[in-house]
Amino acid sequence: MHIDIWSDVVCPWCYLGKRRLERALEDFDHRADVTIAHRSFQLDPSRPKDQTSNRRQMLMKKYALTEDQVRLMDEKMERTAAADGLAYRLSPEGLTGNTLDAHRLLHFAKARGREDAVLDRLYRAYFGEQRSIFDVDSLVTLASEAGLDADDTRHVLQSDAHVKDVAADLSEARMLGVSGVPFFVIDDRYAVSGAQPIDIFRQALRQAWANRLIVS
Repeated sequence: MHIDIWSDVVCPWCYLGKRRLERALEDFDHRADVTIAHRSFQLDPSRPKDQTSNRRQMLMKKYALTEDQVRLMDEKMERTAAADGLAYRLSPEGLTGNTLDAHRLLHFAKARGREDAVLDRLYRAYFGEQRSIFDVDSLVTLASEAGLDADDTRHVLQSDAHVKDVAADLSEARMLGVSGVPFFVIDDRYAVSGAQPIDIFRQALRQAWANRLIVS
């Protein structure tokens, strides 16, 4: 059984959704038969590639919120993540930016069997450590910490490698009608939108597996 997950590395719900799926898979009887592919989705692909901005100010402008509203939203997100064992630290100084290079890095990591490890490292760095994931030096360091060769990673990020792979993922997401992430597709048949409760993921996994038995 195969699961595709469209997500963006600056999406707090995407990290939470990934963790909830993983927890649902822990007691799934057929976990050994499940493969997972992380697919690229950019929440704001139009953002200048080499320019970062304050994350809270971006949210205030995008959603017409006050500073206090964004602060309360961040605090609620931190509590929600903590309930699932994730340590978010959404400080006022946090940055946001274009995630194209981070997604290119994930495609590079996939080719070397380190996709999941690199994605986890990016999530943890961004949401838990307030580290940048928008410049080459930061991405090279994080990739190295997740098991990739630093020189090879830098070479890839300084080229245009995997730009077409990211574009292909985004194109497929549009064809599927994906407007928000995380978005999970199981065996090309069952879709789960958002960071649903663990029981919803369990139900989707069981249903998808039962359908495989009927089809076969």
